[in-house]
Amino acid sequence: MKLLSFLNFLISIIFVVCYSYQLLYIPVVWFFKNKHEKKIKENRGEITLHRFAAIICARNEEKVIGDLINSLKSQTYPQEYLTIVVMADNCTDKTAEIAESLGAVVYTRFNDTLVGKGYALDELFRDHLTVDYKDVFDGYFIFDADNILAADYVERMNEKFCDGSDVITSYRNSKNFDSGWVAAGCGLWFLRESRYLNNARAILGVSGAVSGTGYLFSQKVLDTYEGRWPFHLLTEDIEFSIDWISKGHKIDICTDAVFYDEQAVKLSQSFRQRARWSRGYLQVLRKYFFVLMKGIFTFNFSCFDFFMNIAPAYILSLASIISNISLSIIGLCYGDNPLIAVGSIAQLLLNSYLIAFLVGIITVITEWKMIRASSFKKIMAAFTFPIFMLTFIPVAVAALFVKVKWKPIEHEESIDERKKKGKETDY
Repeated sequence: MKLLSFLNFLISIIFVVCYSYQLLYIPVVWFFKNKHEKKIKENRGEITLHRFAAIICARNEEKVIGDLINSLKSQTYPQEYLTIVVMADNCTDKTAEIAESLGAVVYTRFNDTLVGKGYALDELFRDHLTVDYKDVFDGYFIFDADNILAADYVERMNEKFCDGSDVITSYRNSKNFDSGWVAAGCGLWFLRESRYLNNARAILGVSGAVSGTGYLFSQKVLDTYEGRWPFHLLTEDIEFSIDWISKGHKIDICTDAVFYDEQAVKLSQSFRQRARWSRGYLQVLRKYFFVLMKGIFTFNFSCFDFFMNIAPAYILSLASIISNISLSIIGLCYGDNPLIAVGSIAQLLLNSYLIAFLVGIITVITEWKMIRASSFKKIMAAFTFPIFMLTFIPVAVAALFVKVKWKPIEHEESIDERKKKGKETDY
């Protein structure tokens, strides 16, 4: 069992070496956020109105797509500069009809072979927007159908766009944080990503990352990829982010632009979603490993940062699990006290819980006013967040062996449904 203790100690040291820099992100936000934002506003020139396309790829989203379109039509930004475009992707419900009735430009797609958001975006740009709207738009927003935007979202993003950023992500909040511990866990994950990853990176002048939805990119980006969207892996957002920074560019964030999305409520839904993410990380790692290594050895901090987020945690977690179980079984076979093995695994889980709790409670406290939930549910979320994070362990293992495909997550938390349940709908 000495070997087991040493191995756990070694893995812990490697974790500290790999991720201690992310702990420094926290005081960076605390002490330099206001100064950073003040500097940006002081250096900002004249605000120009740009023409944007708000793109929504939707598959059987009739319950929620109307809320997103209505929030886009209620923006403080002039409507004549904003075109809502919906790609109804393999829909068998009334998504296309509802979107069209609300004034969106609607395209339809039926392809059960090339499945996924990346393929839908590629077809939309290649076959439709570059043909029907050539040289019309200055930039493109990417949204998921379950999103709802703060009323000034586009206005705030346009201000950032005027600063010269070609890719901008925004502050990702949750519209159903109060719908259970699974939804709260995922909601905290994204709040932490917005504030203590992307916001900190922006303050330090390095690149952030886009995260599935709620981002804007310029026509320059589309031109770089010759009018296509060539990102088709299970995590096409991370694929795009790494490809963009590997070309020497940055991804910025506008924390003043807030949007809300719906998190999975059932653990089974969350498992399926995160299994796709885990397998997608492996796909991205396989495709961009040497690109990231080249960036790391040429002192591109963003390449190091991205590599840390998609590789070591996943690999080290699996190594820790496998080694603990294997060595515990071997020890028991040779007559070791079973309590030693149990204690070692318990200590590993306890340490993991405490670290995740620290991250969760810091996020809850600092983002308290942003979280749409009662005080009790906010506090409880800090305690259940580590449990949510620990469920990544079976997800990561399953992603290695189970065939993972892109499947839509059914969304049900429309504004009308939340009203019926007496939940908050003021976004």
